Amino acid sequence: MPMSLQNCSELKTIYLGTNSLSGMVPTWIGDNLPNLVILSLRSNQLYGRLPLNLCHLSHIQILDLSLNKIEGTIPECIYNLTAMSLSTNQSVLSAYTKRTTYKDHASVVWKGREFVFKNFLGLVKMIDLSSNKLHGEILEGISSLTELIALNLSRNNLTGLIPGKIGLLRNLQSLDLSRNQLCGEIPMSISNISFLSQLDLAINNLSGKIPTGTQIQSLDASMFLGNPKLCGSPLPKECLEDLHPVYMSTRGHKNKNVQADDDGFITKGFYVAATLGFIGGFWGVCFISVLNIQYIMKRLTSNARMTLALHMA
Repeated sequence: MPMSLQNCSELKTIYLGTNSLSGMVPTWIGDNLPNLVILSLRSNQLYGRLPLNLCHLSHIQILDLSLNKIEGTIPECIYNLTAMSLSTNQSVLSAYTKRTTYKDHASVVWKGREFVFKNFLGLVKMIDLSSNKLHGEILEGISSLTELIALNLSRNNLTGLIPGKIGLLRNLQSLDLSRNQLCGEIPMSISNISFLSQLDLAINNLSGKIPTGTQIQSLDASMFLGNPKLCGSPLPKECLEDLHPVYMSTRGHKNKNVQADDDGFITKGFYVAATLGFIGGFWGVCFISVLNIQYIMKRLTSNARMTLALHMA
């Protein structure tokens, strides 16, 4: 990228997608361009880590660095981008409505297709870091970007769980986390995202039952394929608890009351039985001892009477 751009402090849009740019993402973007609203460097040859300086872009609404060779983890501070957590009427980006001569527009990938946004560009808030070499986890901080309408982190090497609070992104319409190495269950909170019309979680290591929600069950099953341990609608594979609800209920009840130790044989039931056995044995011995004492006393009394009778004779 030309170094001369760092002197354009009032610059609001950088769209240099689909070129042959190489090198690292410049750190001066975050330091010298505080008013930047759109940063699109997609489909280039950029490499290296995401600079922490990007977190200084408090006005950024579209961050598209997809289809590059960027590596490393996603900086935690990127989840604090102010404009993506403020509703449109609160945002400092009201400059969109004030311009009269210059018409903003940008080409973005939306729900798997490329669109050119013009009139409503000020309403678009999205992050696209797909098709890079990013690794590490998706942190819970992502849930603070409550005004996001599109998030694409697909085709990376991301691991760990899908954040449990992902459902706080209630304005999200498109979420693509496919082709990573995410594991665990799909958070139940995802069913709270009412406007979610595009969800792609294919080719991960997800497991368990797909959360129920009108918008989720209406999605194409291909959006969940490549997760062998995943079950439930819209996949044809049914979950065990749906096939045998009585069995699962009984098993669940037992699991709450019986907990096996490391060897799998000694359980809480074992300890209860052992305790009852000890108590029973103890009182049994006491009872027998009492009977023996009574028997001995009777014998002694009987012998004493016989001895007294002999003396009298």
